[in-house]
Amino acid sequence: MSKRHSVKYKIDRRLGENIWGRPKSPLNARAYGPGQHGQRRKGKLSDYGLQLRAKQKLKGYYGSITEKGFRRLYDEANRRKGDTGENLIGLLESRLDAIVYRAKFVATVFAARQFVSHGHVLVNGKRVNIPSYQVKVGDKIEVRERSKQLTVVLEAVQLAERDVPDYVEVDHNKLVATYARVPALSDVPYPVQMEPNLVVEFYSR
Repeated sequence: MSKRHSVKYKIDRRLGENIWGRPKSPLNARAYGPGQHGQRRKGKLSDYGLQLRAKQKLKGYYGSITEKGFRRLYDEANRRKGDTGENLIGLLESRLDAIVYRAKFVATVFAARQFVSHGHVLVNGKRVNIPSYQVKVGDKIEVRERSKQLTVVLEAVQLAERDVPDYVEVDHNKLVATYARVPALSDVPYPVQMEPNLVVEFYSR
């Protein structure tokens, strides 16, 4: 299992965008990259640079997905019929940790990964501890009974900074969610613009 050892918010500052829309992001106070050269004027990015940036932004948004894991998702998206970029978004949003995050069972994508890994989540009544598990439409995701009083859960449900998207149906009283449908890019409430088309161009080189 991959673990992120670097400071999470360096992703924000390196990309120059508050990609999770979090009020605690240091980018809100320091709108430049980390390190001693962070305030240097940025040059114009090449096409490759724009594609790489789009990939790093989308991959970074979902937490600790490895490059190998992200490439595997892209290959699956490319194999399926339809628009590869839309397929990729659908696969990313179908991950169990993404559903747990969207349902507001925890506050962040990083917490969602850890929450699933520690065995706090049931899918259709069975415990699943694999964050990358692909949830199917109609699957029921719920917080395990003995985990429902955890502080991280009680605090996350009260968060006002983001709403639950309509492709995830949630009962916060019972802490149960149902994956209603696979979303399109336009359905996903990203705080910043994501460009999966550039990710497709990056891997298609």
